[in-house]
Amino acid sequence: MADTVLYTVDARIATLTINRPDTLNSLDVATVAALIDGIRRALADDAAALVLTGSGRAFCSGADLGSARRDDLKLDEIDLGAPMRSHYGVLVQMIRELPIPVVIAVNGIAAGGGCSLALSGDIVIAAQSAAFRQTFVDIGLMPDMGATWMMPRLVGRARSRGMALLGEPIPAATAAAWGLIWAVVDDAELMTKAGEIAAKLATRSPAALRATRRALDDSLHQDFAAQLELEAAGQTALGREPAFSAAVQAFLARRTRKPG
Repeated sequence: MADTVLYTVDARIATLTINRPDTLNSLDVATVAALIDGIRRALADDAAALVLTGSGRAFCSGADLGSARRDDLKLDEIDLGAPMRSHYGVLVQMIRELPIPVVIAVNGIAAGGGCSLALSGDIVIAAQSAAFRQTFVDIGLMPDMGATWMMPRLVGRARSRGMALLGEPIPAATAAAWGLIWAVVDDAELMTKAGEIAAKLATRSPAALRATRRALDDSLHQDFAAQLELEAAGQTALGREPAFSAAVQAFLARRTRKPG
């Protein structure tokens, strides 16, 4: 794997760190490819959860504009949609469809595509000093990497439009108050807290986590009756999993245990 992305795994918790601090962890095609390779490696290592963060003072500043131009290619000839289809969009879709939960630890600014990447995880926590900014409007583009799908569902019409059309930074505390992310923690505690969350997820039934994540996503595009049926079908399947049987047996054992 390229050194632009660092990979570690411990106690079935895989951690990917974007490692381009000199560019505020901007994303070029090679770095995105390395992130995709890292995710595949985590699955091959049988990781139970994945943590994604950045090195240095930024989480990710978005696309590396310097890499968007080649010496033999004029800017007006670049098809910016092509790398979205081949790499950037593939990355965020892969994260959303992973069979294991993803914890995003936002250690600094998450701007442009970096903001989109930050919001793609299951549980997103941020350092007090972090901020979220959709900077696309500053360079005459629209939000991408799934941001136009995620933001309205996370914070509603008014706030998502404000973020996208004004491009102003949203402090971590505000992002948490809006429901854009799960929680804010002290800077020094960010990775410890991310590890604790990932470790807790790793103790849960993988089948239950997969079914719950899928059901929450499916609820966004179907009616209430269809969602009730999805839940019923899910409970039927999960009720036959060893995790449920073990939990019931443990509960009954505690209830019938004699005092003293």
